[in-house]
Amino acid sequence: MDKLRTYRPNILVIGDVMLDHYLWGKCERISPEAPVQVVDIQKESTVLGGAGNVVNNLLSLGANVGVLSVVGQDENAEELVRMLEISGADVGGIVREVGRKTGKKSRVIASHQHVVRYDSESKEPISQTSIEALVSHYEKMLPHVDLVLLSDYGKGVLTEALTCHVIALARAKSKLILVDPKGDDYRKYAGATLVTPNKKEASLATKIAIVDDESLQKAGMLLKERLNLEYAVITLSEDGMALFGETFMKMPTVAREVYDVTGAGDTVLAALGYALACDLSIQEAASFANKAAAVVVGKLGSATVNFDEIEAYEHTFCRTSAQSKLKTKEQILRILAEQKHRTIVFTNGCFDILHVGHVKYLEVAKSFGDMLIVGLNSDASIQRLKGKSRPINPWEDRAYLLAGLESVSYVVLFEEDTPLELIAAIKPDILVKGADYEGKEVVGSDIAKEVRLVSFIEGKSTTKTIERIRNA
Repeated sequence: MDKLRTYRPNILVIGDVMLDHYLWGKCERISPEAPVQVVDIQKESTVLGGAGNVVNNLLSLGANVGVLSVVGQDENAEELVRMLEISGADVGGIVREVGRKTGKKSRVIASHQHVVRYDSESKEPISQTSIEALVSHYEKMLPHVDLVLLSDYGKGVLTEALTCHVIALARAKSKLILVDPKGDDYRKYAGATLVTPNKKEASLATKIAIVDDESLQKAGMLLKERLNLEYAVITLSEDGMALFGETFMKMPTVAREVYDVTGAGDTVLAALGYALACDLSIQEAASFANKAAAVVVGKLGSATVNFDEIEAYEHTFCRTSAQSKLKTKEQILRILAEQKHRTIVFTNGCFDILHVGHVKYLEVAKSFGDMLIVGLNSDASIQRLKGKSRPINPWEDRAYLLAGLESVSYVVLFEEDTPLELIAAIKPDILVKGADYEGKEVVGSDIAKEVRLVSFIEGKSTTKTIERIRNA
């Protein structure tokens, strides 16, 4: 995850941009005029939809994003382009077409339930003049991007001629090109790096009813071979995704709670593209995209995801690697900036030879809040405190063993004799120390909101462990 945070890839999104308009309210009665709900509208919001949601997800992850699309010359177009500009996207490739209606999907939602949706849009293919304008922009932008994403909502931008030209030129320039497809005929996507249909879309395109893993594997491999793709990905909503390369790999996932799968495909396309642009392997990229989608289906409406949400998901629902829990002070502060609603617990120590007393102490500490951060003394710090014979284990070993414990959320190394600077930066809600600090001053007690003391298990300590080894 840290590797992804340090990149800012340049990604080009081509497709149908639109507005997602929401009317939020509550319903407490049925209309006397007809058997329909009366929704009392309490707020209204508009976000980028379609390919615009792919753009938003990429920006949320930190990419530099260019957009190629066609809109009308109406108020919706003005609002859409303005929102893209404010979000930070490059809108130089947006083409205006006379007489075209910019897409806007309006949804009425009462108590988190969709009541009705009404659309205002053009669906016919864009004009030849618009195609030529897009091609001109594309040829200028392609050399400067790391990867191309096609987001096809079937609203007329990605015509067969344009799509084939875009894919051919990308491959000629050795650029990866990923497609979120639409319709039941995928021939225009032939030659792309990969496509990302959902299960229903893949069934329509392959004429294979996907009802089990066997039919899923058959449909995915058929897509890959028929379209001459390097890979195919079939998204399975809250059930994860399937990856088809040389072999078939199914990646299940667990969502906190599935509120809405709207836009999950956009998130998968964006996350896959971002990770591949950062030189991750296809398996690593698919795993990252799978986690991103799991976060998004737990939100209502078209939604975006960021690194901190994905990392929080990993710690809550996935078995994360110990390595991913090792953070610098700067990294942990970035994470905490997005976790202000969580109760942060901090403790520190040398943890030289990890034993059952440490494990139970940390389990108790974690029970006090949502996230346990362990400050770990560096080797030099321990030598100053305990003498040249310590530590027995170098900090890399000590940190990794601590990070392997389920109770530990993150491990942060500090070089000073005390963790005061680290505590001052983290500002934990609860500071935990051993019961032997009863009546003593606890470093950082004036910074944390609360200090709690936890009893150690009698007879369990690193010193006693060393003594037993020597005596043996």
